[in-house]
Amino acid sequence: MDASATMGADTRDAFGALLQQHRGIVFKVANAYARSAEDRDDLAQEIATQLWRAWPGYDPARRFSTWMYRIALNVGISFLRSDSQRRRHAVPLDDVDDIADHGAVDHEAAGALRVLHRFIATLEPLNRALLLLYLDERSTREMAEVLGISESNVTTKISRLRQRIRDHVAPATNE
Repeated sequence: MDASATMGADTRDAFGALLQQHRGIVFKVANAYARSAEDRDDLAQEIATQLWRAWPGYDPARRFSTWMYRIALNVGISFLRSDSQRRRHAVPLDDVDDIADHGAVDHEAAGALRVLHRFIATLEPLNRALLLLYLDERSTREMAEVLGISESNVTTKISRLRQRIRDHVAPATNE
């Protein structure tokens, strides 16, 4: 039997409260690794499921958001790598409103967001995860911890990503 199945109501409530408090992480990862609304919903659900399964091993001495990001990104990467899902990701991103759940959209900002999402979709899984953490303003130390790489490697990769963004995203927004 799964260890999480034997947990009491207090444990479920504590997990639920933390998940609710940090739910933005789930949505950011789902948006970065899935294209369609249906895929994003499926991925968000899978992330929540995997977080629950991993909950018995969570060490409260560590930051919950770091632990959560690590699991969410691993699930996102697995999702992206699966053959059946990969075919779904080939669909071009046309609707920024579908990704960013907001009412009135500034068309210039929407265009820039569309270009950024297309760029992110071209990245290999590690760089996609790194960019997501960077855009979420995580510290170099936390990014290194989540991704399991050194802080100097994070710094180098971020520098390269920033240059790639300047080279690829900036010209596309000026067209």
